[in-house]
Amino acid sequence: QVQLVESGGGLVQAGGSLRLSCAASGRTFSSYAMGWFRQAPGKEREFVATISWNGGTTYYTDSVKGRFTISRDNAKNTVYLQMNSLKPEDTAVYYCAGSSNTYSSSRLYEYWGQGTQVTVSS
Repeated sequence: QVQLVESGGGLVQAGGSLRLSCAASGRTFSSYAMGWFRQAPGKEREFVATISWNGGTTYYTDSVKGRFTISRDNAKNTVYLQMNSLKPEDTAVYYCAGSSNTYSSSRLYEYWGQGTQVTVSS
């Protein structure tokens, strides 16, 4: 069992940066691939990025490539999402999630955090 708690969201101007953190409880964190998803009002939850259990493999959705970076520190049981050059269309609730592999489908993730709001003003 893994429990996930996101933090680091907030209000930022377009072009600014935020770093989201996702702290995990449980000794098995390092065995899970981790992902970040987001959901804007009136839209479906969408994949943002994922990272393998050892950090050696990462994938991103096209709209964030070159702007967002996913990373993890297994010693701290934490996964991060560094978001640079933020745009108003990045506004959403961001969720971290745990899975057995680096999937892009939310249906394949077992564990979810409660989400953190990111708002980018123009």
